[in-house]
Amino acid sequence: MRVALAVPASVENALAVGAIRHGHEVVARSASAHELAERVVLARPDLALVVASERYLSEQLVAECDGAGVRLTVVTTSDAEYRYATSLGLVDTVEFDAASLASLGEDPMAVDLVAADACWRRIEEATALRVRPTEPPPVAPAAPEAPRRGAVIAVWGPAGSPGRTTLSIAIAAEIAAAGFSVALADADTHGASIAPTLGMLDESPGFAAACRLAGTDNLTLSELERIGQRYRSGHSGFWVLTGIGRPARWPELSATRVAAAIARCREWVDFTVIDTGASLETDEEISTDLQAPRRNAATLTALAEADRVVAVGAADPVGLSRLLRAHVDLLELVDPTRVIVAMNRLRASAIGPGPAAQVEQTLARFGGISAAAMIPHDQAGVDAAVLTGRTIADAAPRSSARAAIRALVQSQLLPPAPATRRRAARPRADRLALDGVNALRSRARAGSLDRG
Repeated sequence: MRVALAVPASVENALAVGAIRHGHEVVARSASAHELAERVVLARPDLALVVASERYLSEQLVAECDGAGVRLTVVTTSDAEYRYATSLGLVDTVEFDAASLASLGEDPMAVDLVAADACWRRIEEATALRVRPTEPPPVAPAAPEAPRRGAVIAVWGPAGSPGRTTLSIAIAAEIAAAGFSVALADADTHGASIAPTLGMLDESPGFAAACRLAGTDNLTLSELERIGQRYRSGHSGFWVLTGIGRPARWPELSATRVAAAIARCREWVDFTVIDTGASLETDEEISTDLQAPRRNAATLTALAEADRVVAVGAADPVGLSRLLRAHVDLLELVDPTRVIVAMNRLRASAIGPGPAAQVEQTLARFGGISAAAMIPHDQAGVDAAVLTGRTIADAAPRSSARAAIRALVQSQLLPPAPATRRRAARPRADRLALDGVNALRSRARAGSLDRG
């Protein structure tokens, strides 16, 4: 196995010696991801082993390894490093205890062969690498994989700025923090605002470009990565398809183009979060050309294509009135089972004592809405996010609003967490010995053992 390394200098020598002792050939040692990316094509390793930090792992290195057919394995020592690796779409990771990895670098000139061998055994077990002395048996060709079908979440709300964009960004961030690949698209044809909220440029709107390419059947996954912008952070990373900078460009987002772009996004990422406009009007009664583009086609199409629709309203008397009236129109377009209601900016100063209970009673009495999510008002946290062009999770991680949005995402938008993995069963002799020890301990606690 030909191996390339991009790891800290303190552990590089130990990992190289361990690789050689396990029958591998070290063909490249690099001090950064950029350096390794330039050497991958010439060195042609079978495996690139890197540490999950921005210095040793980058999108450029991932792209070069993919293009050269090099397996990229990432070493992580913390949750933050694991999230960074998964934000780049990597799943081939090896988790190490920070202390055990650091022990390799106590003296780079005097390699601890036992520790180096232990590290490489761990890497081989995690990546199923083994040096085979004979030719491996032929492997039957694998069946073609079914195309990915990611989920689509549309965030909608009535007129009056109830917090559609803020909630869209926060939902995308929380899903990405859970380890899924995410794309955030701005389909609001009246007032696109994701780009300025995140401090991104929108001279060439990403979602409009995706729709144009989809209209000519030229929207590929590589094109989506080219026109998308990447939001990076310690908590989460996700793709962003910015919206149109000038509302006059709305004809570019026709219904057929938007539907085709959403279909391609399903193949691109696990979750696509779409920030939509407020208006649900079709304009057909006031138009003489029924085939002409519709100003609200992007919103209506996104709602029709979405697997879940998060309807957000402002938790004050005016916001409640607007949501209840528009919610009736929303249910004419979307199956009620796909709709989740979230009340934003919940505060006693606008509703009175016990604001959550009052809002729930109002929704149930006048709209038949139950189990709505309540998002507390946290102006300081939202202001900090807008001021720095970051998500609430990054700007105010302990925000009460962030906690409520995370609970909403985990309980209603993400798939159920898998059952906790059970430990491997011990051999029968070990189990019997352990049972005997536990029985002795139990009798000792009860005072039945002879203490003499």
